[in-house]
Amino acid sequence: MERRTLLLIGDFLVGMVALGTALIVWGASSTEWLGLSLAFLQERVTPWFYLLPFFWLVLLIEMYDVHRALNWRLTLQGIASSAGIGLILYLGIYFASDNPLPRVGIAVFLGVAFSLTMLWRLVFIQIFSTQKLMRRVLLVGAGNSANIILTAVNKLNPRPFKVVGLIDDDPEKLNTEVAGYKVISNCQKLLSLLDEEQITDVLVAISGELRGSTFQVLLDAQQSGVEIVRMPVVYEELFGRVPIQILETDWMLRSFVDQFRRNVFYRLAKRALDILGGLVGVMFFGFILPFVGIAIWFESGLPILYSQIRLGRGGEPYTILKFRTMRQDAEIDGQPILAKEDDERATKVGRFLRKTHIDEIPQFINVLRGQMSLVGPRSERPGLVGHYQQYIPFYKARLLVKPGITGWAQVNFGYANSIEDTRIKLEYDLYYIKHRNMMLDILILLRTPGTMLGMRGQ
Repeated sequence: MERRTLLLIGDFLVGMVALGTALIVWGASSTEWLGLSLAFLQERVTPWFYLLPFFWLVLLIEMYDVHRALNWRLTLQGIASSAGIGLILYLGIYFASDNPLPRVGIAVFLGVAFSLTMLWRLVFIQIFSTQKLMRRVLLVGAGNSANIILTAVNKLNPRPFKVVGLIDDDPEKLNTEVAGYKVISNCQKLLSLLDEEQITDVLVAISGELRGSTFQVLLDAQQSGVEIVRMPVVYEELFGRVPIQILETDWMLRSFVDQFRRNVFYRLAKRALDILGGLVGVMFFGFILPFVGIAIWFESGLPILYSQIRLGRGGEPYTILKFRTMRQDAEIDGQPILAKEDDERATKVGRFLRKTHIDEIPQFINVLRGQMSLVGPRSERPGLVGHYQQYIPFYKARLLVKPGITGWAQVNFGYANSIEDTRIKLEYDLYYIKHRNMMLDILILLRTPGTMLGMRGQ
């Protein structure tokens, strides 16, 4: 949390410097007869121009994942993408507006914001990726939970922390390895290891019952100033997902059902947002319908729209609406077939619509009807829900909330092409259901345009 806040403050200061530089260059330009003066700031600079630092933060919304922020390649891609999206949005407004808009000011702002953000993020990476500042972690437990978290951490680059080793009271596990990390001792030696190995965090990776002696040792460790964290919490913080392999039914009930009963205000606010967003979406649907409809009809004929039975909240079936993107005989026997990348059943127009997610615009009608929400798990067909439930535990838990046009899984993962991909998407969906609130919904909505413009659909 502290690092995310630091990133936010740093990016905002960069935006303010970029704003000041843009005003100076714009005011001093040869085409500006008022020059850099109070009259220039009052008469030529419109109020929205002063909001550019905040718009820059919105464009960088994808870059506040701390792990992503420590990866130089992803940082470079993210900042360049943000600047590109900002330029595209400005050009769209520029050519659609009747009033002249500042070109020099915007160009300087984007250029300076891009350059200084790159420099600031490089400094951030250099500081927080050094070994001295990395947290040193000791795992308690060498079973399945430890294997899950360590296997996942091994795939991260850079690593979020340094794993010193594991401890476990089972003597047969001593000196064995879990995902490449050694079991170095038992729980009775935990306190002495804290000083010897300069441990900053103890990760409890025990999914079963905790012994009384182990619990007491952990309390003593916490009193000494070491951070004690449970494995599911770390998993959620690192990946934005819920580790469904180790979850139990009572945990599901506490996390989802109890919270669902408490969120009365949130549900009312969410429905109000759905109605507002649904009205805007339906107006946009009406605007693009002639253009998209002609393109679909010209290539592959009628129908323009495609309807299909999906499961809503509580497993209630409803009819979803989409622009048709596949051939009329895509499922000639009526059996559901998973869409895949470069699906040969898709038409040329359909591929573009799916890449940009424009095919999902008609779903705003479902939102206004109350069958869907702007944000939620992706809706699924009844047959596929029953199929996945056989292989993936808790799959039907995603039916606790309304399906959404966009969602936490959609902006973080995209489409699933296998059972394993579907399991990962479910982890994202359950994370959303557990942590859902208006701020998370707004964050997902802000990240959705990047998914659309990034052509991540299939």
